[in-house]
Amino acid sequence: MSTLVNENETVDSKRRTLFKLSGALLGTAALSSGLSRAFASDPVGTATFSPPTQANPIRINFNENPLGMSPKAQAAARNAVAIANRYAKDEIVNLRDKVSQHHQVPSSSILLTAGSSEGIRAAVEAWSPLGSQLVIPELTYGDGEEFAKIAGMKVTKVKMLDNWAFDIAGMKAAVASHNGPSLVYLVNPNNPTATITPADLIEPWIASKPADTMFIIDEAYAEFVNDKRFRSVTPLLHNGAQNIILLKTFSKIHAMAGMRVGYAVAHPNVIALLERHVAGEKINFCGVDAALASMDDPAFIAYSKKTIDLSRQILVKALDELKLPYLPSEGNFVFHQLNTPLKDYQQHMAESGVLIGRAFPPADSWCRISLGTPEEMQWVAKTMHEFRQKGWV
Repeated sequence: MSTLVNENETVDSKRRTLFKLSGALLGTAALSSGLSRAFASDPVGTATFSPPTQANPIRINFNENPLGMSPKAQAAARNAVAIANRYAKDEIVNLRDKVSQHHQVPSSSILLTAGSSEGIRAAVEAWSPLGSQLVIPELTYGDGEEFAKIAGMKVTKVKMLDNWAFDIAGMKAAVASHNGPSLVYLVNPNNPTATITPADLIEPWIASKPADTMFIIDEAYAEFVNDKRFRSVTPLLHNGAQNIILLKTFSKIHAMAGMRVGYAVAHPNVIALLERHVAGEKINFCGVDAALASMDDPAFIAYSKKTIDLSRQILVKALDELKLPYLPSEGNFVFHQLNTPLKDYQQHMAESGVLIGRAFPPADSWCRISLGTPEEMQWVAKTMHEFRQKGWV
């Protein structure tokens, strides 16, 4: 009983802190109202914030969700341990069916994977015959390029436009000029930039059905998007498109990065090809049950989204005050420019108990900062202001 009381007290304390932050920093009644609705069922209770140390740092370097999994998902994972001597046969079917209902496609259009990375690898292997190419923007998530190199596939990188935007016209030209199959990999929102590519730029290209071309659309961060110009490619799949592989993951909005649960959505004929390049839907029991529980916990999803929105506003406010340029973030991270070398900035941050993102060439003067809890981002903002006084930022 005491544990429950303490957890509820923690949730209440966190709720009061977030409301205070949202009012003081944003002056936005709508956000406070949204947080109130999200907290209605006390979806999560996390530990009271303590100043970080080098031994116990704020980890905002890997785009992880700082909240931890939904308490319902955590309970499901714990309960699954007791029966994890068995294979999750029925549970995997249940998860595939639930995901198919979520996307309103038949279950034969779903392939469960170990995170989205397994889906990327399977797609590359399936579309890597002699003479094929992977077409990617020069600044994007690296797994596609890595797996293509392993598979001996040609990698064609297309330079970015201003503000690190995708050059869709340039990518079209790369496909059109290639004598052979093309696999086009688009991350939307992109990583590490956190920016979206408007649907009006992507959908017509897919709808034109360029010959021997398959599109991998990685929407790992889609649930965080606020920009109305973004649209998932799911409706294109509803209309029977056979040239799309949509990749999704439970790592981000569901806060299950370490559980390694993801999936691909595609036409059944495409799924059948992908299935040849995975070891079957062999997802761990704890991950499957946690994913099932998390999908049934909309309060946590709302809480997760609103918390990231607030954390983003805290960081952006600090960047504005410091006059540091940044890209419009539609993910759970922000890409901002530096006045000092990234390596030095990383070192100063680490010494202050904050871990930030690695280098992302060719954006050598830019830094990716993942979004922690609002309390953590308040600390980071304060630290950045202190760095300015020392000439470190």
